[in-house]
Amino acid sequence: MKNRIKDIRLEEGLTQDELSKASGVSRTILSGLETGTVQSITTDTMLSIAKALSREVSDIFLFK
Repeated sequence: MKNRIKDIRLEEGLTQDELSKASGVSRTILSGLETGTVQSITTDTMLSIAKALSREVSDIFLFK
């Protein structure tokens, strides 16, 4: 699954650590999602990241 986490995080001026604290998602998972090494993600994790970035899930995660 492709995502725009890194692009949006950088647009918001956040580090991975800051996004991790805001979302409750570990920095290791965020890093893996950004690099593509983590391919599987729960709905709760998607919602937490989207909320922390003030975006809709569909703005971040590309389901194609």
